[in-house]
Amino acid sequence: MGTEDTPGGKASPDSQDSRPSVFHNIKLFVLCHSLLQLAQLMISGYLKSSISTVEKRFGLSSQTSGLLASFNEVGNTALIVFVSYFGSRVHRPRMIGCGAVLVSLAGLLMTVPHFISEPYRYDHTSPEDMPQDFKASLCLPTTPTQTPAISNGSCSSYTEARHLTVVGILFLAQTLLGVGTVPIQPFGISYIDDFAHNSNSPLYLGILFALTITGPVTAYGLGSLMLRLYVDIDRMPEGGISLTTKDPRWVGAWWLGFLIAAGLVALAATPYFFFPREMPKEKHELHFRRKFSAIASSAVSKGRKPPSERSPGESPEKQDGLAQVAPDLTVIQFIKVFPRVLLRTLRHPIFLLVVLAQVCTSSLVAGLTIFLPKFLERQFSVTASYANLLIGSISGPMAILGMVAGGVLVKCLHLGPMRCSILCLLGALFSLLLGLPLFFMGCSTHQIAGILHQPGTQPGPGLFPGCMEPCSCASDDFNPVCDPSTHVEYITPCHAGCASRVVQETLDKSQVFYTNCSCVVGGGPVPAGSCDSACSHLVLPFMFLVGLGATVACVTNTPSFMLILRGVKKEDKTLAVGIQFMLLRVLAWIPSPVIHGSAIDTTCVHWAQRCGRRAVCRYYDHDLFRNRFIGLQSFFKTGTLVCFALVLAVLRQQDKEAGTKATACSSGPEQQLLMSGPEKKPEDSRV
Repeated sequence: MGTEDTPGGKASPDSQDSRPSVFHNIKLFVLCHSLLQLAQLMISGYLKSSISTVEKRFGLSSQTSGLLASFNEVGNTALIVFVSYFGSRVHRPRMIGCGAVLVSLAGLLMTVPHFISEPYRYDHTSPEDMPQDFKASLCLPTTPTQTPAISNGSCSSYTEARHLTVVGILFLAQTLLGVGTVPIQPFGISYIDDFAHNSNSPLYLGILFALTITGPVTAYGLGSLMLRLYVDIDRMPEGGISLTTKDPRWVGAWWLGFLIAAGLVALAATPYFFFPREMPKEKHELHFRRKFSAIASSAVSKGRKPPSERSPGESPEKQDGLAQVAPDLTVIQFIKVFPRVLLRTLRHPIFLLVVLAQVCTSSLVAGLTIFLPKFLERQFSVTASYANLLIGSISGPMAILGMVAGGVLVKCLHLGPMRCSILCLLGALFSLLLGLPLFFMGCSTHQIAGILHQPGTQPGPGLFPGCMEPCSCASDDFNPVCDPSTHVEYITPCHAGCASRVVQETLDKSQVFYTNCSCVVGGGPVPAGSCDSACSHLVLPFMFLVGLGATVACVTNTPSFMLILRGVKKEDKTLAVGIQFMLLRVLAWIPSPVIHGSAIDTTCVHWAQRCGRRAVCRYYDHDLFRNRFIGLQSFFKTGTLVCFALVLAVLRQQDKEAGTKATACSSGPEQQLLMSGPEKKPEDSRV
């Protein structure tokens, strides 16, 4: 007999005996929930590690990929407020399990585009019955209409419909992923807090956050491993492929990581269907109602009536606390009450300013986590796998270190609101200063024959050197080669005037060279692939500065949360946290990736064309890319700094006003209260 079958939904002794005793252990729940959140954050963060690969595979712009990455927040935002305040009416472990199953299904749905799409062809000019990079990219005296006919032969209404279907499936999967994550964290935290011993609850939550925060780092590590494998590893073409991971046309097995992560989430979701709706209080037989009664009696002893005993004629301001009235509201009543309490909460200056500061920080993090791998690939000529490895091993752990350091400082130094605001201000200032050298750590785009460095300019036959006039080169082909003597890149061997191809076999890989090139001094040979960046040696110092900036920025995480909790009334704290996360999603996590993607698209100098439409960008103006990407980061850091400076100013003004009132007061009890204030402050300001 389940706990929901007993009166009031409580777990009777008989029902507890009929269930496996192992699932009545809060420690096991903490372990399971830590593993589930780690897997869930891994599947949520995996797309960020493979976003540039998805762009190349399906011909997406950075703006579209940014919208795709942020779309999981749409479903999450629409439901998070209702789930937070009506969750006590449902079987929380089962709701967590159902949400996790939905997350797993969304992860599987993300892999569907790979299986319904045709095998990836990195050479669109070769006929399908010929090996890729066979002869079509070479300078051959053919008629001008032959090659375009081959490259445009796949353009049909069926092809376009399939492309739209693939993109639609990706967006649907991201939406379901956001919906599935809604009950996992709030229900898990509340369940642990309800049934863990009061002294153990902070420890359990600390373990939970410590384990789950490694989820995004694990996602980048998984992306680093998967992107080393070829995308069609399950259907390799006959004769293999001649690409290496450094080739700009390389597409890794992005879909394989979603399969692995979805399987892990499904495994982690299984135990939740066996946990009871309620379990005995750890080390005690107290249930949640006894705990609530103790709080209510404590409130009565302090001269305040518990919510259940307040008369209807009392002030609405006292009854509007959603943390107190939400369990008794219907959905319609909740919708009516919510705007009024929302406006009242937003009128708190400290709350509003700190949330705006966190919006700026979250906007920075959203853009950085999604597009930093792409930035590293373009600026420093590193592979997608190596870029993910750097992020997962350097910036991720350093950000975790900053969060831990912030919590330790608040706990050990007993920081009050004023000192917390100073700590936040210093963290934002040093983060901004550490980001300034990043503007100068990079190189300009190397010379690319025939491509003008102006956004929106498309290459045409008249822009290429006269050395390739005898050749019939497809304008939409892409098979770059590099002249190492002049560091000039050609978008195909045909545009370099190369008439022959040589494959040099080695023990572990094969290297392709092109010879008899009329546009190259000496005729070649020239290796296949793009020219390496002259700034490749700066990638490690760049990542060290990014990681150091992330460390000092994340130090502000815990003190800023404390400022929010101290900036609102006690009865509005639960609502304030819910509003905070809702605003962060609406103002930061949803629009920021689109803003960053749009800014990156404006730096493109050569777009690929697919069936007459603009597809993925092949070449960027590196200086413009770096200045706009780092410039957006500096803009959001400046916003964070300004908001925390205003928070400090408001707190000082409030202290002055409090000091003026204290001077005017002459009663003995009030003087004693003021004298005892500093002694209680360290205890009250603990988080």
